[in-house]
Amino acid sequence: MPPTSSPRALVAPRRLGSRLTRWFGQQKRPLPWRAARDPYRTWIAEVLLQQTRVDQAIPYFERFVARFPDLRSLAGARREEVLKLWQGAGYYARARHLHEAAEVMVVRHRSSVPGTVEELEALPGVGPYTARAVAALAFGVRVVPVDANVLRVAARWTLETRDVRRPAVRATLEGFLERAMPPDQSGPFAEALMELGETVCRPKSPRCGRCPVAFGCRAAQELADPGALPRRGTRPARPHVRGAVVAVERENRWLVQRRPESGLLGGLWEFPGGKIEPGESPVAAARRELLEETGVRSGPLRPVTVVRHAYSHFTVELHLFRGRARSAPRAGGPRRWATLEEIAALPLPRATEKMLAALSGGRLAAGGRGPGPEASAAKGGR
Repeated sequence: MPPTSSPRALVAPRRLGSRLTRWFGQQKRPLPWRAARDPYRTWIAEVLLQQTRVDQAIPYFERFVARFPDLRSLAGARREEVLKLWQGAGYYARARHLHEAAEVMVVRHRSSVPGTVEELEALPGVGPYTARAVAALAFGVRVVPVDANVLRVAARWTLETRDVRRPAVRATLEGFLERAMPPDQSGPFAEALMELGETVCRPKSPRCGRCPVAFGCRAAQELADPGALPRRGTRPARPHVRGAVVAVERENRWLVQRRPESGLLGGLWEFPGGKIEPGESPVAAARRELLEETGVRSGPLRPVTVVRHAYSHFTVELHLFRGRARSAPRAGGPRRWATLEEIAALPLPRATEKMLAALSGGRLAAGGRGPGPEASAAKGGR
């Protein structure tokens, strides 16, 4: 495959953009955030869709905007309620940043979503892609939001064989897309690119026979397998972490603690536990972690289950034990004794949901909607 030093397509970029935008107007999916291009709903959808597939995002989006229909209702909510409503969608920093950004917009922008890329990027948790997506889709700003889907489409259109993660290559492809954008159609063009990348120009096995612009795509016309582009580097294997967790009980209540606001799963509640050290047995790690984290000593620990879960950059294997407390937890730290039902009402990591299901004999099923705020409130794609 010959190297490509500049972005070229078989037809003029503007012709590709116009044809793609017309196709989108005729074929776009009826997604809930498209019903009305309200800036607030657009912002919520774009944040949710950063790491969530369309089919998974729809129910979360509908619950979220039903409970928090505008910036004021979101800014005025308790952080724990926002996290609980987000539970299961993952990447919880997104929910924390939504709440923080809503507070900023109520105070600094008169309860409105700002309409410029610069103002949007100044909000907590809003990066270049999200800022450009909201600006283009909700305000018609002439910018192209570029994510992995859009880069893939552009690389195939132009037969770009270099690594699209390189800044110079990315900038070249962005320039090509800007030339392809039809006048006064920044929003529809951006959504059309996203839609094409998600439904037709897929990472593997692209559906070139269904593509409205295959006639002008160099990969479709010149390669036996257009799916060979863009070039992908080898990803390292994800680390695997083994941990031990203790559900310690006192008078039918269980000790749970809240994780720090920053970092992985920030602000969520979980049972005490931590990493199993080399050469250490799971039960020994469980007893050590319980004492180190909380100061609690327990009676005999009985194994309950092993929970396996995958995160974006690592996988975990968590050995869950249960026992009775023989001492009180040390002072300090966000901890509480709670019934299993009360724990189900807290914002929880997915792995803790699975543990709760095991402890309750399936009565509080993992992934089920317990008595939390979301029960009463009633990727990626755009």
